[in-house]
Amino acid sequence: MVRVTFLHPDLGIGGAERLVVDAALALKQNGHKVDFITNHHDPSHCFTETKDGTFNVTVVGDWLPRNICGKFFALCAYLRMIYAALYIIFKSDRPNVVFCDLVSACIPVLKLRIPVVVFYCHHPDQVLTTYETKLKKLYRVPLNFLEEITTGLADKIYVNSLYTKSVYKDTFKKLNADNTEVLYPSINTSFFDQVHVLSMERILDKKFLPNTCFLLSINRYERKKELSTAIKALGDLKNLLPKEEYQKVYLVMAGGYDKRVEENVEYYLELIALAEEERVGDKVFFLRSPTDIEKVSILVNCDILIYTPPNEHFGIVPLEAMYASKPVVACNSGGPTESVIDNITGYLVEKSKFAEKLVILIKNKTQRQQFGAAGKQVYLQKFSFQAFANNLNTSILDVYENKKSQ
Repeated sequence: MVRVTFLHPDLGIGGAERLVVDAALALKQNGHKVDFITNHHDPSHCFTETKDGTFNVTVVGDWLPRNICGKFFALCAYLRMIYAALYIIFKSDRPNVVFCDLVSACIPVLKLRIPVVVFYCHHPDQVLTTYETKLKKLYRVPLNFLEEITTGLADKIYVNSLYTKSVYKDTFKKLNADNTEVLYPSINTSFFDQVHVLSMERILDKKFLPNTCFLLSINRYERKKELSTAIKALGDLKNLLPKEEYQKVYLVMAGGYDKRVEENVEYYLELIALAEEERVGDKVFFLRSPTDIEKVSILVNCDILIYTPPNEHFGIVPLEAMYASKPVVACNSGGPTESVIDNITGYLVEKSKFAEKLVILIKNKTQRQQFGAAGKQVYLQKFSFQAFANNLNTSILDVYENKKSQ
């Protein structure tokens, strides 16, 4: 048994948060003692396992600023995580292993007293940053240097896909990408299996005609997710489907929403305006931060998953749809190219081709069922939670035993 602490900046709702929660579940399942240290945790905006007693969650440093006058978000995130790392190394019951992600600046502090520090690289932060001004570029120079150096200090580095590994190699030129290990995310399917599924009518509070076709998009309300693609595709369907078929098509937009995050609020309002502009406002339902039960229910009840982010690092939602036996239409770039098999479990398309492929699936229920069944098999063979748990457990133990022997 190894004592493992997960250090994560904000235990909200998102792909990175789902990954660390599932990793914690995997290690706990293998008999390890697991807890969380985080800078922020809101019980009304988090995954169930972090508030129902499954894990002990300690909030450290939430009093520190998240930004300075609307600027310096990255610097503040670094300082908040360093503060949390200091808390960990001075604990009386220090862990044997710390699993951190998103912010690597805490690693040198952790290395002072923690035997093993592992880092999960969802994507290099500097690649995600926009450089609008020369001043912003200058501000990022030391932060980018620090990100590369501190990432390389981890005893073990995981990446979430071959795509991210290639980006890691191109970005961190001083580091050896061959030392990274691809650890594909998975999902806690036991929760899916236990959920009492709610009907779409109950969740959306609306009565629907028989044989309604539900399109579903699940992603945080962030512009980089390009959720507008789904709304525009729905608008295009007006001219591609017979009127009687189009009347039975609806789009459900669900995703993480945090009112503290200005972009979430702005983009949500932009999407509502876009739906009205495309004259599909009455056919789009927006769900902000749905509960875990609601999320599983809409996955089970939908007919087609639309996954719009281009160059997504990996993308956990397509896996969830595949486990629920749903076809996936996703961008032909990034991580989804490693999970979605084109023309077998769904379609990989360019942004302008979403509507074209949706028409095929809307018209052909048999095709939807065949893609869904194939997706379930691909998930079970390649991305199952048990495989994820076994791989992570073996890797963590190997690193820990090697470090002890040294």
